[in-house]
Amino acid sequence: MSIACFSLQLLAAIFAGRLILRHTSGQRREVLFALLNSATTFWFLFFNSSSRHLLFHSGQFVIYFALVTLQYLALRWWAGAKGWRPWLAFAVPIAVLIAVRYIPPEIFWQLAGLTGFKSRPEPNLMALVGISYLAFRCSRLVLEIRNGSVPAPGFWEYLGFAFFLPTMNVGPINTYANYRRGFATDPWEVPLGRAWLRIGVGAVKYQFLGSIFNQLSYSGLLLDDHPHHWPDLPVAMACYYLFLYCNFSGFCDMAIGAAALIGIPVAENFDHPFAARNVKDFWNRWHITLSQYMRDVVFAPLSKTLVRAFGPAHANHAIALTITVVFLLVGIWHGVGWNYLLFGAAHALGVVTNHYYTLALKKRLGRDGFKAYNENPWIHAAAVTLTFAYCAASLLFFANTLPQLRQIFASLQ
Repeated sequence: MSIACFSLQLLAAIFAGRLILRHTSGQRREVLFALLNSATTFWFLFFNSSSRHLLFHSGQFVIYFALVTLQYLALRWWAGAKGWRPWLAFAVPIAVLIAVRYIPPEIFWQLAGLTGFKSRPEPNLMALVGISYLAFRCSRLVLEIRNGSVPAPGFWEYLGFAFFLPTMNVGPINTYANYRRGFATDPWEVPLGRAWLRIGVGAVKYQFLGSIFNQLSYSGLLLDDHPHHWPDLPVAMACYYLFLYCNFSGFCDMAIGAAALIGIPVAENFDHPFAARNVKDFWNRWHITLSQYMRDVVFAPLSKTLVRAFGPAHANHAIALTITVVFLLVGIWHGVGWNYLLFGAAHALGVVTNHYYTLALKKRLGRDGFKAYNENPWIHAAAVTLTFAYCAASLLFFANTLPQLRQIFASLQ
């Protein structure tokens, strides 16, 4: 399919969504909006993925639909209950995610009766990425209901939220409360020109700037089976960092702009990450919705539990251990492989180091001295530079498998 044809189809889906959201009401609006998002998710992620294996990919979507229905039933049964049962509803989408991401493919081939085939259909990669964001959105909704932030949705409301097309692939991880602002009596709205501009900026970052930086990253510069000088490595590190930002934030810009055209607010996912002065600050600016999810779902409850277990005197060590667990999970969430675990470990090390360094500075400098330290422009510039370098270097593990890492270092002279 050509880019022009794809764009026209996407614009038609956006226009239909806005028409339903602004010119219908009540249960009719919920049903139509849910059906539209389910149909467009199937069309863009499954139907056009492979004509050769259309039946397989259609079956893959049916399984997705069935799993979302199962998640909804778990939510209705357990999310509003007291005690530990809401965690069962929370665990259902996470368990589905773990099964899809980590169970060996051969098991699925055996279940599908495809073992031994020379040409087996491959799962849709965008859908496999999308299930991570779907699982996080739906599991967080359980906690929103449990905490009384939102009422339990009906099936059609849940379906529209789960399959909301703009955030289906790579987020951001929008909360249900924020999503429902588009359905309010006084609905959320932004000027259409601003939404179009956001899409345009995202497209430039994603298609143009990202492509340029990618030419000087690992795949474009170092993984070419030719010898390289050591200065090429920091160039590739910096350019991959810039490429990943343009690629990811550009896609998020387009998703936020497209959702705004429909009339649905989506949370911001980036806030000038290159200005971060430490790794902790980096995660307050990079993939913000993932950071917020991990803070609310893992860090807050686990840190409280460990502080109670270790005692107040060892609270700082309990927090450091919690930080380590959180970032190891972040690494595992991003993909299967030791390189992703190493990526998470690198960021755990960065945040834990900042945690203890901050405690030491506060103890040594005092309140006024610590404030002066943070306000010093030279220290700030040095911290931002070192943070950029550290984050760029850590992405070496994110970008490359262990065999690729060996290939890169073997090529350096």
